[in-house]
Amino acid sequence: MLYVIVTLIGFPLSQTEVWNLNIIVLLIVGLIAGALASRVVQGGGMGIVMDIVVGVVGAFLGTWIFGALGIGLGLGIIGEIIVAFVGAVILLLIARAVGFGRGRRRGRVV
Repeated sequence: MLYVIVTLIGFPLSQTEVWNLNIIVLLIVGLIAGALASRVVQGGGMGIVMDIVVGVVGAFLGTWIFGALGIGLGLGIIGEIIVAFVGAVILLLIARAVGFGRGRRRGRVV
């Protein structure tokens, strides 16, 4: 999508520049999806880096799940964010179910 906007403005792009734009879009989608998913599942964000990681991994998971079910949203970047959000929510629910991220609670010894 960003590629289309840049080329419509009149800037020809090399293959490397297109790759860089795709990475930027992936990080933006990951940040949005991860931040939304962490707020829905955990009630608050996990920090910008972890939100991006959860969102990017969720995007891959969501794409795989939607593809396996034969569901195609076809809504451009909004569809990508929705798929990444669903994948990120599933990822966080699985992580919560196996106890990842809870940490040990230390009791106070008196």
